[in-house]
Order: sequence, then structure tokens, then C-alpha cells
Amino acid sequence: MIMVGMSGQSAKKNSAIIKDIKNGIVGGVLLFEYNINPNNSQENLLELTNDLQEAAQIPLFISIDQEGGQVNRLKMKYGFPSMPSAQIVGQKNDSAYSHKIGNTIANSLSTCGINLNFAPDVDILNPNCPVLGKRNRCYSSNVKTIVQCAEIMIEEHKKLNIKTALKHFPGHGSSTTDSHLGLVDVSKTWSVEELFPYKYLIDTGKVDMIMTAHIINKKLDDSGLPATLSKKIVTGLLRKQFHYDGIVISDDMQMHAISKFYGLEQSLKLAINAGVDIVIFSNNIEGSKDYTPENIHATFKKLVLDGEIPLSRINESFNRIMALKKSR
Repeated sequence: MIMVGMSGQSAKKNSAIIKDIKNGIVGGVLLFEYNINPNNSQENLLELTNDLQEAAQIPLFISIDQEGGQVNRLKMKYGFPSMPSAQIVGQKNDSAYSHKIGNTIANSLSTCGINLNFAPDVDILNPNCPVLGKRNRCYSSNVKTIVQCAEIMIEEHKKLNIKTALKHFPGHGSSTTDSHLGLVDVSKTWSVEELFPYKYLIDTGKVDMIMTAHIINKKLDDSGLPATLSKKIVTGLLRKQFHYDGIVISDDMQMHAISKFYGLEQSLKLAINAGVDIVIFSNNIEGSKDYTPENIHATFKKLVLDGEIPLSRINESFNRIMALKKSR
């Protein structure tokens, strides 16, 4: 249930991340561009992911944000092929082209031992959204186009047994500020149409994971809790109304929308009780020393032993995670 970022471009026997994996403290690792060795990038990245997996008793999710375009860790300068933005794919709206780009992205991940991509982004295109629309991260403002492109992306990843995560539930496209920097409230700009891509794709039975957004949406939860921490949104809407029983994964819990307003203990308690199965801590943001895997794990354990998180919630998440790790 704990996924973390790591420092460095290798994972040797005495490294902190290897110790945490061997001790069963983390079940997933999130890679960033700074984990890529600029020399012999693909070979070194594969060596890194192999070393991480060899340390694990239960196979790890090794993840990355590889949407293409500006959210592109596996760049051409490291020897990877060109991967255009989602908006370019959506504008072409051509099935053969979508399959080609989906295959290119999935194949690039597969050759490096990465088995989880935080894509496709199914937010509705709003050109004024600073973190999505302005960065060409959305396929389209048309729901049908979004669903068609996203479904193809998922299919191409499945061919190579790479899991995917839809994001950012329940819709981040209408935001006018950036949740990396602070609280984002979409209550006045959000529309129910932003839920449609999730509903359509869930009904196909092909969704592996859904990533929550750290956005406040009082149309869905009048308490003002960010979606990641909202039981009304995660359990009430996504699980019960949409009948989704796959994995729910948080966006980075160290983004300021969460970390500036909720402490580690409170945010963990709220997220897990809301129905989130995996929490991400990137460990690349100021204050990361407070979010070591050991501290996160100890806080988790304390919350369960104190009765703040029911053991049944842990078991639910464990079973979902194991089912997906075993699936092909």
C-alpha cells in the first residue's frame, strides 16, 4: 500500500531503497527522470528495475509518469523514441495513430522493466488549466474522443502486461490552479461531464487503477475535503455508484494541496478510510525527511493498532493489490 520515490540511478545491496523493499516496508517504487542514467540509459534503467525486483518477496509495482509530450521521463536524449502529447493524439483522433503511439510508449516501458504507467490522463481539456490543458496533457474536450484514445492506450499497455492508471478522479481539467502548490477548489468550474470518461472505461472492465486528484469539489463532498481524502468521493461515488472494485491510488501525498494542510498521520487516516488502496510519496519535495518509508510504515501501523484504520480496510486493499500483481 506504500509506493515511494527513490534517490540515485542504481539500487545496490546497501542502498536505503533495497533495505526498505527487503524489509517489506514498500510495495512500489516511482521513478523520475533523475533516476535515469544519461549514459546507456535503457540498459542502466533495466538493471535498476531488475535490482529492485530481486530484493522484493512480492513483485513490485515499478511506476513512472509517461504520458508523452511534456510529461515524458523517457526522452529522446536518452535514446527513447518520440512520444507526442495526449493532445496531439486526440487532435489526430485516428485509431491507427493512437495504437502506434500507445505501442511506442508501452514498448519503451517494457524494455526498461517498468510495469505501471500513470497514464492515460482522461481529464477533459480546458485550455486554461495550468497543470493540464496548458501542458497539452488532455486528449480532447470531447468525451467520446477521450474514451477512444484512452481505451487504445490501455489496450496497448495490456499487450505487454503493463498496468495503467486513469487520472485524476473525479476530474481535474476544470481547475484554474495547481495542486502541486496548494489547495485547488473546482466546485464552481467542475461539471458532471468530467465523470463520464471514468464511467465508460470502468464499464469496459479494462481499468487497472484510478488515481485520485487532490482537489476540493463541494458539488461531490460539501465537507471540502480533497478528493483523495473524501470517503464520499472514493467509496460513495467511485466504488458504490460506479461499481469500481479495482485499485485506487493517490496522487503524490507530498503535493502541497495535502502536505501543507494535513499532517502525515491525518492524511493517511483519511485517505485509507476514504477507500484509497495505495499512497504515493515521491520523496522529491521539500520536507521529504519527514516522509521516509520507515516513518510512513510506522504511522500506518500505529493507526491500525490504535483502531483509527480498520484492519478490514487493509485487507481489502491488500487483496486488490495482490490480484492485480498476479494478473496478466
